[in-house]
Amino acid sequence: MNTLDTQCVNAVRILSVDAVQKANSGHPGICLGAAPIGYELWAHHMNHNPEHSDWINRDRFILSAGHGSAMLYSLLHLFGYGLTREDMMQFRQLGSLTPGHPEYGHTTGVEATTGPLGAGTAMAVGMAMAEAHMAAVFNKDGYPVIDHYTFVLGGDGCMQEGINYEAFSHAGTLGLSKLIVLYDCNNITIEGSTDLAFTEDVSARMAAFGFQVLEVADGNDLDALGKAIEEAKADKTRPSFIKIHTHIGYASAKQDSASSHGEPLGEENIKALRENLGWASQEAFAVPDEVYAHCKEATDAGRAAEEKWNAMFAEYAAKYPELKALWDQYFDENAAEKLWNDEKLWEVPDKAVATRAVSGDVIGKVKDLLPNLIGGSADLAPSNKTYMKDEGDFDKDNYGGRNLHYGIRELCMTAELNGILLHGGLKGFCSTFFVFSDYMKPMIRLAALMKLPAIYVLTHDSIGVGEDGPTHEPIEQAAMLRATPGVHLFRPADYTETAAAWYAALTSKEHPTALALSRQNLPQLAGSCREGALKGAYIIADSKKETPDAILMASGSEVSLCLEAKEALAAEGVDVRVVSVPCMDLFEYQDAEYKEKVLPKAVRKRVAVEALSDFGWGKYVGLDGAYVTMHGFGASAPAAKLFDKFGFTVEKVAETVKSVL
Repeated sequence: MNTLDTQCVNAVRILSVDAVQKANSGHPGICLGAAPIGYELWAHHMNHNPEHSDWINRDRFILSAGHGSAMLYSLLHLFGYGLTREDMMQFRQLGSLTPGHPEYGHTTGVEATTGPLGAGTAMAVGMAMAEAHMAAVFNKDGYPVIDHYTFVLGGDGCMQEGINYEAFSHAGTLGLSKLIVLYDCNNITIEGSTDLAFTEDVSARMAAFGFQVLEVADGNDLDALGKAIEEAKADKTRPSFIKIHTHIGYASAKQDSASSHGEPLGEENIKALRENLGWASQEAFAVPDEVYAHCKEATDAGRAAEEKWNAMFAEYAAKYPELKALWDQYFDENAAEKLWNDEKLWEVPDKAVATRAVSGDVIGKVKDLLPNLIGGSADLAPSNKTYMKDEGDFDKDNYGGRNLHYGIRELCMTAELNGILLHGGLKGFCSTFFVFSDYMKPMIRLAALMKLPAIYVLTHDSIGVGEDGPTHEPIEQAAMLRATPGVHLFRPADYTETAAAWYAALTSKEHPTALALSRQNLPQLAGSCREGALKGAYIIADSKKETPDAILMASGSEVSLCLEAKEALAAEGVDVRVVSVPCMDLFEYQDAEYKEKVLPKAVRKRVAVEALSDFGWGKYVGLDGAYVTMHGFGASAPAAKLFDKFGFTVEKVAETVKSVL
């Protein structure tokens, strides 16, 4: 390790602790301990070009231990990604480019929003899956147009989270050799020594998962770090795991203590740290010119790598015009909009069909028009109807397969989908039963934060699950997803609304979309309208009166029930409007005039009908309305008996309308 390399490592350390100190908030410990890992990787082993941070064949670096954001920002600053000294000084301040945890889309060079421990490592697995798939589709001998690594840095906290067990098990099974995990092992967490709660042999666990396992005894030894990284790259059949022994709070008075994790070091300790590191200047945020110059040399190498790739890609495009055309399809963000005019997509069957089956039919129709659509299920493809016929299975013997088998790993599945979308070039979905969206929620939330157009196919959407009983019958899950900012929950009533929901999901640029789909068959509805469905709510059957006596509102399987109740009420002289509400989120985007047209303020007698919790319907029902909804968990019985037991009958709906009148 030469003197200039040492200076660069210490520059990362000093910038990080200065940022934390000025903010009087942050996590200096990891920055001091792991700085050599970040510097060695960025300076000598990653292909990256700050001038084109979105270059598709760049190596990815994800900081799973997102609390160490100051270190990532220091690297981005030193390596020329546009973060200025002033940006570093605004660490954790309102509106700054240096927020408390890394935010994708907010700060150039940040590959993923991280902070929930373990999320970054699981998303890195998804990125490696995307790299493997696109390489299988596009690469030709002599033209490795997709050929890059995914590096992820996690600490003791990441290694304890259950999501890592899921993700690393999957990565080992898939043999993702372009995935390299860097484990910052300092044996300290917030409460103290990891021995308090975590004594397993992590390396043995990773070996059991199918990883190549390497170890660096001294995390300050750049030569040893570099050798391990190159050894990891050399393994072409397994992902690699590098356990790196570091000291949290290195060279400070708080070294190896839990107190260095999440609080500033203090001015006097930082002064002593500078002296311990041989850092000449006591001026905060001051970095020698030679450090910037040396880091620029590394980015010059990355720039040259991209230029070489560009020349290769130009030759590739000329030699393989059909693959270049396919490439352009993969990267056409507006390709799905063509589905609007695809007559086959909107052909409605003349029989009752479960919306999960409709979804499967739609997937079969769109997969050829969108060749970059990949996806799969958490071991439920036959039930979720998500398997794409004739598209092969994605596994270590066939990365070109479009059907992903996530195994029974819902949390990891959702994080991996985030990684697939973050990689670029692919559209993707994942699937399970609606009730198990509980397992998915943290990673759905991250998708919403990152504005990723992830698609969640969530079947068995209500007490219609039937005999499997309350453990499998979603009640509160719709309210959970409706309450998550940015997530669009669709609960379609028939074929047309389901196709519209898929169209919305596939054309979304920045919103995750959840499709809650029925197990039981649902009739095709007169008045069902794709334009209306895409507005979130619409009049599916109107009153003959200018002002309806009441308004019935429903989603999914209960829309047909409300239409039947409308007929029954009409026989008694009560004239109601029925409004289908497949997506509350989209309805909220509509202007006041449209909302008033569908739900006029003058009509205060309203009833919401949904075989789920009533939470969230209040803004539409109002003080004078009522609900036919679930007020507890379901039960185990045939679906028809459950709908009768819990009051989802024509008689009950009609009775409720009359009660508000």
